[in-house]
Amino acid sequence: MADNRSPQARSYNMSRIRSTNTKPEEVVRKYLFAKGFRYRKNDRRYLGKPDIVLPKHRTMVFVHGCFWHYHENCPHFVMPKSNVEFWQSKLEGNRNRDKKNIQKLRAAKWRVIVVWECELKGITGEARLESLINEILNP
Repeated sequence: MADNRSPQARSYNMSRIRSTNTKPEEVVRKYLFAKGFRYRKNDRRYLGKPDIVLPKHRTMVFVHGCFWHYHENCPHFVMPKSNVEFWQSKLEGNRNRDKKNIQKLRAAKWRVIVVWECELKGITGEARLESLINEILNP
């Protein structure tokens, strides 16, 4: 299927994608705050610039978008049909960087939790947020 946007329109759309304060991040943060958790967001002091840092629980939460972090076997992830080599390399690099960062954070005795964008959609969203609370409180 060909792209139905001009290169200029596609470039504009891609430039509007935010790296912080995305909707999935906001959903997770609002839920945690409502449950009494206090956190730091997008703290640059830590490797990978985690979306949520809970110092009291020594936990970091990464809220990953299914596309940008290459969520395999996800119905919401679709590899672009044009410039495939570039996107394959880019997304593989993102995924490998995430794995290395998580390993290093765990080696530094941080608990790392990854929440995928697709887990927050639909009827499973509330259940995933509840399980996130359990993961934070029960290591």
